[in-house]
Amino acid sequence: MAANPRILIVDDDPLVAESLAEFLAREGYSTATAGDGQEALALLDALATPGNSPAPGSAPGNAPAAGSAPGSAGGYAPANISPDEPRTSVSGHSSPAPAGAQAKTSKKSKAVAGTLRAAEPQSPSSAGVFGVIITDVNMPRCGGMDLLKALRKKHESIVPIVITGYGKIESAVEAVKLGAVDYLTKPIVDDELRIAVSKAVRQHSLLDENRHLRSQLAQRFGLENLVGADYRMQKVYDLVEAVASSKTTVLIEGESGTGKTMIAHAIHARSPRSAGPFVTFSCGAIPETLLESELFGHVKGAFTGADTDKPGKILAAEGGTLFIDEINSATPALQLKLLRVLQERCFEPVGSTRTLSADVRFVLATNQSLRDLVTAGSFREDLFYRINVVNIHLPPLRDRLGDIPLLAEHFLAKYCRETSKTITHLTEDALQALARYAWPGNVRELENAVERAVVLSRRPVLGVEDLPDSIVCPQAGPRSALTLSAADAHAGGMNVRCPALENGWTAMPLVEALIEPEKQIILAALKANGWNRQETARQLNINRTTLYKKIKQFNLDTPEGFAA
Repeated sequence: MAANPRILIVDDDPLVAESLAEFLAREGYSTATAGDGQEALALLDALATPGNSPAPGSAPGNAPAAGSAPGSAGGYAPANISPDEPRTSVSGHSSPAPAGAQAKTSKKSKAVAGTLRAAEPQSPSSAGVFGVIITDVNMPRCGGMDLLKALRKKHESIVPIVITGYGKIESAVEAVKLGAVDYLTKPIVDDELRIAVSKAVRQHSLLDENRHLRSQLAQRFGLENLVGADYRMQKVYDLVEAVASSKTTVLIEGESGTGKTMIAHAIHARSPRSAGPFVTFSCGAIPETLLESELFGHVKGAFTGADTDKPGKILAAEGGTLFIDEINSATPALQLKLLRVLQERCFEPVGSTRTLSADVRFVLATNQSLRDLVTAGSFREDLFYRINVVNIHLPPLRDRLGDIPLLAEHFLAKYCRETSKTITHLTEDALQALARYAWPGNVRELENAVERAVVLSRRPVLGVEDLPDSIVCPQAGPRSALTLSAADAHAGGMNVRCPALENGWTAMPLVEALIEPEKQIILAALKANGWNRQETARQLNINRTTLYKKIKQFNLDTPEGFAA
């Protein structure tokens, strides 16, 4: 069970502050006190600043904070940060702060911050040591409401409780709007304080857990988690960075397994909508009869079996991002309705006449060319141009062979963490086997292969014998420029397309017959080396000038060129 967060008590009456601190210490809480909002913020800022050391002469772990009194839990006592600062008297009169008071407060705050750090090391999951603040409303220099406003800007993880001797409905409402979980009037009843503090601690725990989960999501789906040094992937990353901050509709094209969902997650994670939901809707995974109901929702009685109202994916994604996968599988009726949503940002649930607005960012994906589907008449042309605002194309893995070692090592580290195994690397033979395979399942297939190898391996390195037989000795399937032919497989050579040998033998000059094999060999070497021309020339044992001439001759300098 997690320890209770520290509680900072802010009150200009030291008797009130210290009595609250002593009571909460008996309840098992660690506490400290401040004379007003300015002192409290100075302490919080000092704690949030790295490198604050314990106060001179203090003993780490058991030194009391400045101005402490006996009875505090956690190895230190409640602390009035500035006991020499002016306090509001019982009669309600206060004296002005002398010159240099702010500097004194700052100096003492740093000393107290160092003592608190030494007394109980800060949890990495908590922000600024304190989790709860109990603050009075009327205080000199910086009152309770001003403190709450500052907390919302700089220390939003701290949960406030407001106390006052002059309770007003207006101030209570304002305090709640500023984030206070409770509003207590003096004299404070013990049970009321217990309940309020317990509620604040639970709220702080929820905020802390939510922050931790968001951090995990950011690590899992952030742009930093996308692996690939290929220049085409670098262009993808640049597009994600450029489009994430806008509301623009994005279309992601690529074969199955190339990482379209990861790109959609990265766009959402880097967008202003990252705090909102990320909802996935797959057109290919839902029966045609239910597509519209799942996306738009339905009302009771809309069709047989609709016993209750059901919100659709669009409403579920309100304020966030809706990722529609396999849009190429959408029915004509769904395409028409989706066109209206994208144009007018409104829709009606199935069976309803009520129009609802859609505050949603749309990201769509397809594993087929929508342009070809439009030409074939199976996809609406107007919808295609509506969603094809920003187009992100993910290349298949077989076209970026230089990324295979990076991806394999990334997945190796990932599944070693998940399985608590220690496997240092993949052998060179294993990496070569991965590079020879055509990867019809793309990155997803590579990840599955590495996961299987990690789970089954009993050695500190992964070798060829740990890889699936279908990858080491492929029998059929799509073939890349590095796939072995039947004839060359026996010789251990590389298969490249050779027009002179395609039909047994086609008579042609030797120079002409070698053009296509030479082009494919150079292309494969460039891809394998991430288009590093110096390394490619070294491996081919030719000088760079010759390589440049060949690249120009075969038109390999642009993406259009190596498609030829």
